[in-house]
Amino acid sequence: MDGILNINKATGMTSHDVVARVRKLLHQRRVGHAGTLDPAASGVLPICVGQGTRVAEYLSESGKAYQAEITFGAVTDTYDAEGSIIRTADTSHLTLARIEEALPHFLGPQKQLPPRYSAIKIQGQPAYKRVRSGEEITLEARAIEIQQLQLLAWEPPRLTLAVECSKGTYIRSLAYDLGEHLGCGAYLSALIRTRSGPFTLAGSITLEQLAEASEEETISRYLLAADSALQNYPALELDAATIERVLHGNSFHNPQSHLQPATTLARIYDMEGHFLAIATWDSQQQQWQPKKVFGSA
Repeated sequence: MDGILNINKATGMTSHDVVARVRKLLHQRRVGHAGTLDPAASGVLPICVGQGTRVAEYLSESGKAYQAEITFGAVTDTYDAEGSIIRTADTSHLTLARIEEALPHFLGPQKQLPPRYSAIKIQGQPAYKRVRSGEEITLEARAIEIQQLQLLAWEPPRLTLAVECSKGTYIRSLAYDLGEHLGCGAYLSALIRTRSGPFTLAGSITLEQLAEASEEETISRYLLAADSALQNYPALELDAATIERVLHGNSFHNPQSHLQPATTLARIYDMEGHFLAIATWDSQQQQWQPKKVFGSA
């Protein structure tokens, strides 16, 4: 059983809880998630199964989209509703016009400081474990990009935003930074991931639906092909002789073009449309090199 499941994670579950549940339902050991989703958040969590686990890294690299509820007037130590309130402020001066004026400041490429209570590893241990043990830690700001911030609702003191962003973006940090910018503090009170790479909330299924499909032995209807995670990369359709080189891990030229490609990664297919490999472009040798082979010689 190989492929990707687009799971709609419920609140209260960790990403590892979902993986464990899928392992049990599918009786499959090779299961992993692509992109952690906090327990308090819900929404799209791609689950890779079997050979699908080999494309998880490309899904984790892809962009994300969220629906975020931000509550102004309080700051928590975790930047979300799970934490303890450490500061409060009056929000009577906060208007929709001021928020609309502030939002463009958070668009585009930027450096973002992650929350102290995060899963970022410090010498092999998650930051949140070090903080909970009483250790003082220092995290470095990371390069991210926020492509879109769309205001969906304003019901003081709660703001609902649609966010499109790069990998590594913490919506909790966005909420905190927006609150600081507006001078009244804020925390993330609810979060739904609406897209992860090509997988959307509209196309997702719940664990309950997966359990029902397991009983009816119809899981295959929900299992997406591994290459569905790679649709942003070009596809190369190769002849039989070139495919033979690919399956043995040998470099090859793309007969369709000898020019430097626009991207350094490509999906490899045979003439019948079977997905067989992922290849990377070697700019020095001016040829493609198989990176991961899914077919067999």
